[in-house]
Amino acid sequence: MSRSIIVRKKVQNMKKWVVAGALVALLPIAAGAQETEPGAMVIDVPQSTSVDDLLEKVRKGFDVQKREDAERVRIFETRREEQDQLLADAKAREAREEARSQALEKEYQEKEVKIAELEAALEQRMGNLGELFGVTRQISGDSRGLMEASITSSQFDNERIAFLESLGASKELPSIDELKRLWYEMQREMTEQGKVVTYTTEVYTPGGIEQREVTRAGVFSVISGGEYLLWDPNKGQLQELAKQPPARFVDTVGEYEGGEGLTGLAVDPSSGSLLAVLIESRGLVERLQAQEGGAVGNVIMGLGGIAFLLGVFKMAWLFIVGRKVASQKKSTTPDTSNPLGRVLAVAQDNPDADREQLELMLDEVVLRESGKLESLVWLVRIVSVVAPLLGLLGTVTGMIRTFQSITLFGAGDPRMMAGGISEALMTTMLGLVAAIPLVLLHAALANNTKKIVDTLDEQSAGLIAQQE
Repeated sequence: MSRSIIVRKKVQNMKKWVVAGALVALLPIAAGAQETEPGAMVIDVPQSTSVDDLLEKVRKGFDVQKREDAERVRIFETRREEQDQLLADAKAREAREEARSQALEKEYQEKEVKIAELEAALEQRMGNLGELFGVTRQISGDSRGLMEASITSSQFDNERIAFLESLGASKELPSIDELKRLWYEMQREMTEQGKVVTYTTEVYTPGGIEQREVTRAGVFSVISGGEYLLWDPNKGQLQELAKQPPARFVDTVGEYEGGEGLTGLAVDPSSGSLLAVLIESRGLVERLQAQEGGAVGNVIMGLGGIAFLLGVFKMAWLFIVGRKVASQKKSTTPDTSNPLGRVLAVAQDNPDADREQLELMLDEVVLRESGKLESLVWLVRIVSVVAPLLGLLGTVTGMIRTFQSITLFGAGDPRMMAGGISEALMTTMLGLVAAIPLVLLHAALANNTKKIVDTLDEQSAGLIAQQE
């Protein structure tokens, strides 16, 4: 290789290295230009043809970078001045608001003092009006409760209740007109409590609401159509009772509604509570229908009823037999339809029998007739003795149920224990009710039987005495 060729190759290698160094130097400049103004940072780097050209391009790049830096500095300076101006404005505004705050604080303090002075003046000027306001609210609330529960509310509309409710809930001083209205409503309630008034109003019945003419006796009772009505404060209306109280309370209602002369009327001073208790209370028949005595009570009623019917039948039969025996005593002709006639028939049928034979035959007949007469009397006696014992048994089982309820549910609810106590008392009552008439019936049966048997003995002894 010649020397000239070697020199040319070295020059070419040097150009490559210079171009690579220039490109490396221009990369940061191009990246910075893209961040600010992408269009200005694009540097067209044409292929250099010589080292001088490359150096010229590098110099131009440095000039562009310098101008961009100068522009950045100018923008930064401008913006800093703007921030300084904003900061100055904010500080000025803060100073103004601080001054305003202090002025408002001062005004608030002054008004606080003034409010305290006005409140003290108001309290001084009101004097007893404050106490009057509290008393008015309390009386309004109490009167509202009383009038809602009063039967007179069935006669008047709900306007007075709404007025009392509004006055009781008001937080302002009542006006003179409101105080007068409160006094008027209280006075009217007291006046109406002493009146007997007849008017037409709505009555709630099982078939719906009906318009009825009702008579109100004070605040104690309301009657209509011969029946008592009940005032329901919750619904605000009169309602028909599902069941009327016992007849002794209802018998005078019709005459009272007629208004002819003086007539008694049952009144309920508890405004319906006693009437509700009377309705809920059950009579003996209702308790028996409800089977409150349980199984033991049913057994007592069954045995007692059977023994009583048999005893009555036996009493009637003994009465008839006694009449026939009494008639037979007056006749010498034996009538075999009665015990004495059958005894006499034995003596008449055996005229040839000696005394001992006749005595034996008469004893046999009297013994047989006595057995017939005394039949079923023992059953009445046994049931009269067993019935109280069954009642005692029912008492024990009822109390066991009661204690079981107390064990399971506690003694807080008396209704849970009422079933066992009711069973105990009902069985005791049923046992005594069954035993007392049966004891009397047994005594009567035994007495009548003994009379007939004594007559048979007496007559048979006479027949034996007549026998030779």
